[in-house]
Amino acid sequence: MSATWGEKFKVTVFGESHGAAIGAVIEGLPAGFRPDFAAVDAMMARRSAKGKEKMATARAEGDEYEVLSGLFNGCATGTPLCVVIRNKDTHSPDYERMRYLMRPGHSDWGYYVKEGGFNDYRGGGHSSGRLTAPLVFAGALAAQLLAQKGVRVGAHIAEIAGEADRRFSPVAPELDEVKECGTLDNAAWERMRTAILAAAEQGDSVGGVIECAVTGLPAGVGEPFFDSMESRLAHMLFSVPAVKGVQFGKGYALTRMRGSEANDPFRMSGGKVVTATNNNGGILGGISTGMPVLFDVAIKPTSSIFLPQDTVDVQKMENARLQVRGRHDACIAVRAAAVIEAAAAIAVCDMVK
Repeated sequence: MSATWGEKFKVTVFGESHGAAIGAVIEGLPAGFRPDFAAVDAMMARRSAKGKEKMATARAEGDEYEVLSGLFNGCATGTPLCVVIRNKDTHSPDYERMRYLMRPGHSDWGYYVKEGGFNDYRGGGHSSGRLTAPLVFAGALAAQLLAQKGVRVGAHIAEIAGEADRRFSPVAPELDEVKECGTLDNAAWERMRTAILAAAEQGDSVGGVIECAVTGLPAGVGEPFFDSMESRLAHMLFSVPAVKGVQFGKGYALTRMRGSEANDPFRMSGGKVVTATNNNGGILGGISTGMPVLFDVAIKPTSSIFLPQDTVDVQKMENARLQVRGRHDACIAVRAAAVIEAAAAIAVCDMVK
């Protein structure tokens, strides 16, 4: 199996949820580039969501990373950079009794068939959300390269369990207004938090929506058809575990508009061509318009819930009942904004570098 994405900014992820380590190999960092590791740490901390009570897993991984290659005297050498994150808090016995019980909502069945029963069933193995840690590391570096070109990427939790935050301004996204909790509005976070904890108390989980914006991107980025900006972004975004939907701009709401409403009128402003609205999310014909690129990402409810569920025992080939144990998020979306931000940064960096 391949676990590599990109052409000019290439990322390979490796490892398993309960293996010795996870990590990434990043190609395309220019020689002399000096990473800001404080910014990397901040983004990694957002993904880990420590201190979020029952909303994030109790698994106490610090996500400390070690750069093994591609860095000398604090600067990138231009050769592949390899980063490793050791797994230190694994409870693999939690999964031994579920080896042949296919967990609903998980990749167990697909991997079991694909790998002929030799799949790593501990915590989801290679398909685990744990692999988003090295993805965020790579995305943090990509974001720094983009910042050198005046391009910024930001995301917030737009919705959890039907509780909605206010949306970014479509023509001027307020990236600096995202609060530490992950929303633009503190009151919205409190409503989300209440819904998450209510589901957790019942042994259940909830999903959410992440809104992401890319600002400062010039017009003309992207290729028609197979390498359109939407195609490349969607490819990367759907690679993130638990993502089940992506829409650009107004997305499905465009189908309920007339063309006179959906079209974004062009006009001149400060000597630049802009659009008065941004219903199409800054992309037309697969190519950036120079307006902010806006998209939503749907995150499904955490598959590992503590309620009894129907499944099958593939060793006995008979119906069975399963009650998952272990340590799991009640809502993946709490941690997803940083991951989506990182994924978008990687994809955009590959297109503009």
